Amino acid sequence: MRKTLLILTALALIAAGLASPACAESVRLTYSSFFPPTHVQSKLAEQWCNEVELRTNKAVIVDFYPGGTLSPAKQCYDGVVEGISDIGMSALAYSRGRFPVMAAVDLPMGYENGVQATAVANAVYAKFSPAEFDDVEPMYFHAHGPGLLFTTEKPVHALPDLAGLKIRSTGNSAKLIEALGGTPVAQPMPAAYQSLQKGVVDGSVHPMESNKGWKLGEVVRHCTMSVPVGYTTTFFVVMNKSKWDEISPENRAIIEQINKEWSVKHGLAWDESDAEGKKFLTSKGGEFIELEPAEAELWVKAAQPVLDGYADGEGRAVNGQAVVNYIKEEMTKRP
Repeated sequence: MRKTLLILTALALIAAGLASPACAESVRLTYSSFFPPTHVQSKLAEQWCNEVELRTNKAVIVDFYPGGTLSPAKQCYDGVVEGISDIGMSALAYSRGRFPVMAAVDLPMGYENGVQATAVANAVYAKFSPAEFDDVEPMYFHAHGPGLLFTTEKPVHALPDLAGLKIRSTGNSAKLIEALGGTPVAQPMPAAYQSLQKGVVDGSVHPMESNKGWKLGEVVRHCTMSVPVGYTTTFFVVMNKSKWDEISPENRAIIEQINKEWSVKHGLAWDESDAEGKKFLTSKGGEFIELEPAEAELWVKAAQPVLDGYADGEGRAVNGQAVVNYIKEEMTKRP
């Protein structure tokens, strides 16, 4: 009798253990990013993975794949939708025309820093809940500080200096270069170094951080401080919807809290790496060209058609002017 009771007790304990959430099988996810593993944005993404595992007590485990090893920059979003990766980080600008609401964030609004641009990007998504992301579960967005003009040989002091120059750019920054009188060449960041080095392009528009983060400071010589028309590039972190649904409500809430914290970390990191990028370019003998006030006004005037073109074109179906107005309002709250 005693032996039977012991056996029944043991079986009950085993059954209870199997039913316990702590013993449930973990949800294991893959995370794709085009940033190289040494880049600060890659390091932050990997830290996010570790934080998710820690706070969910390993109920959710995320394996990080940097450097585009799971999906290239341009295919990252579709890779998440199709399940090539469960999570992905890339730039909205690599899918031009696909994200009409969020594309407004990348307009040359005169951003001053990455914290500001990141806060605006997340505010726009929260305000408008755009249907363009219905096929994924957005985690958060982040955005770099002002995208500036860099050239290899010819310095640009004024708009006429841009005539005939081929400038690597993406999305709305390509429209900006065209409006300013240059020739845009659409290329993702991983292609920029070789294009600049080999003279395929005469320059690039990118944030200051890329001079160190992508080593572009080795192949550009002149920086035009075009902050008055500073654009940003918005980066998404999104998850496959089916995989999100596999995670328990309790752990989804934990991840949502981590997302709020990490978007801020990314914005701060963009600004810290901007400072490092400027130091790097300086160490390579780079020149920094300030626009005279009157010249700056000419750049702002030249860029205005890009904003108007968005509101009347890509953003027309989603009340683009309302999105632009909201961004301007948000920018005043976050200098």
